[in-house]
Amino acid sequence: MTGKICGTGSFAPSFTMDNHDIAKLVETSDEWIQERTGVVRRHIIREETTVSMAAEAGKRALDNAGMSAKEIDLILVSTISSNVVLPCAACEVQKELGAVHATCFDLSAACTGFVLAYNTAMAYLASGVYQNALIIGSESLSNLTNWEDRGTCILFGDGAGAAVVRACDQKAYIPVTHSDGARGAALSCTSRYDKSGLAGNVDPQEWMEDRYLMQMDGRAVFKFAVKSVPQAVEELLEKNQVEKEEIAWYILHQANRRIVESVAKRLGESIEKFPMNLQEYGNTSSASIPILLDEMNRKGLLKRGQKIVLAGFGAGLTWGASLLEW
Repeated sequence: MTGKICGTGSFAPSFTMDNHDIAKLVETSDEWIQERTGVVRRHIIREETTVSMAAEAGKRALDNAGMSAKEIDLILVSTISSNVVLPCAACEVQKELGAVHATCFDLSAACTGFVLAYNTAMAYLASGVYQNALIIGSESLSNLTNWEDRGTCILFGDGAGAAVVRACDQKAYIPVTHSDGARGAALSCTSRYDKSGLAGNVDPQEWMEDRYLMQMDGRAVFKFAVKSVPQAVEELLEKNQVEKEEIAWYILHQANRRIVESVAKRLGESIEKFPMNLQEYGNTSSASIPILLDEMNRKGLLKRGQKIVLAGFGAGLTWGASLLEW
């Protein structure tokens, strides 16, 4: 027993900021940003929230799967930027969708989050505990972005993606995941509720201090990604005795065009197997893989029987890859 994706959905706010808008905030240019990242624009929340985007993406995934919310018995939401602490985002999504039979909880693994949520759902389905899972990556990274830091504000955007996974009898693949907390300082963000251990003691005027916004050592993250992701993919294929020639698509976390291109080169694979949409959305953390997956699904690019690799990497540091058959 394993699981199979039978529906996808995504949502992005209608308001966008292109590189010219970013150039009004920091010293940069459209040419500079595109050359170094591949990002052209990013979607930014206005009235939307992490929960509302997650719920809409989930609804679209259910519609695509032809399923009712009442058929879902597990909801997982991967996010580092929820607008709610209690109840969890997944329970709020349950309420919005009317998924009254679902068990719900959140995961926090940043840009690797959707891959880990997928793996978690697959393990539950394989064990027979649940039959139908809704997995969602949803992020409002604009709330955590330092809009005065040129090194990070050019990268991030908001959005949500979702997939419905149904238990089925077909070949199960073993995922590969890793973490290295010793290198976690490369990408970090301190909780606004953490000040000398006194919860709620942060003056609201201090909430936008740099330490409460995302901090990133871009060079360290780049070096980590271009080395770790190919190694994880090679490990994944070896574990499952699958050849690269059998892989139709490598759907990577959409962090930076140069990272994706470097991974393709190190794997010796054609860049044509590595779809990208980061030019439209920027880095949406745990939402990036499911948003891309949904776009490819709705364009008819995903064909029955294709083998697909999902690979995430980011804060933690965490990274991993999973193999699925469409």
